[in-house]
Amino acid sequence: MSKIFVVSAPSGAGKTTVVRSVLPKFPEITFSISATTRSRRDFEIDGVDYFFMDETEFKKKIEANEFVEWETFYGYYYGTLKSFINSEIENDKSVLLEVDVKGAVKIKSVYPEAILIFILPPSIEELKKRLIKRNTETEKDLQKRFERAKMEIDFQDQFQYKVVNDDIENAREKIYNILKSELTKEN
Repeated sequence: MSKIFVVSAPSGAGKTTVVRSVLPKFPEITFSISATTRSRRDFEIDGVDYFFMDETEFKKKIEANEFVEWETFYGYYYGTLKSFINSEIENDKSVLLEVDVKGAVKIKSVYPEAILIFILPPSIEELKKRLIKRNTETEKDLQKRFERAKMEIDFQDQFQYKVVNDDIENAREKIYNILKSELTKEN
């Protein structure tokens, strides 16, 4: 039976690292591809990393209610196409989405059977260290991410599962066990 898994976490909590290491162990789960209006980076492939589209096309899809959730980050639109999720489910595949907390809550409202997993950093201080260590943001952007992280952590009670990523191997094992357990459950 197909399942919808939604993983959320504050930026720097390690969700992408954990998800990318666990997902290959589950060939029955498809990683959801988001749509975005941001420019494609040299190493990215349209339809594999993202569905890249211009703002006009994205807004038309919003008006046509084609997104299960969408949001703007740093001036770009990001969203999850209903058609992608529905197509995978119709083909008896489970889907794993990696989205922000507001997107996760929206997905749960559209797909009540969705299983929400929240990855927490061990502390806000550790989260700050991780973001600074990545060295990918300006000081101003780092401050925005810290503020956003506090807001996102306030949403954790809306998730069925919470995993603290204090040790990457431990977090991987916990996520693996959640996915395995949920895939074997009957609805």
